[in-house]
Amino acid sequence: MKPDDQPRFAVCVKNAGYQVSLDLHKIYRLVDDSTALADGDVRIIDESGEDYLYPADWFIMIDVPQQVEQSLLRVAA
Repeated sequence: MKPDDQPRFAVCVKNAGYQVSLDLHKIYRLVDDSTALADGDVRIIDESGEDYLYPADWFIMIDVPQQVEQSLLRVAA
């Protein structure tokens, strides 16, 4: 598990009703939100560029190689 100050990522595996906001099989950046996690949700930066809560079981958390992480963070900036 990454330290809390490190970016974390997840792959979307379900998007029922949110096809405009979430693309299946796309990697999304997570925003740390322990309250949301305790409620079974995750805070994701979606296609709008804003962070929103989605059900945690819609995503699979992943570790990415540093080069991939740097690339993802550049795209998100």
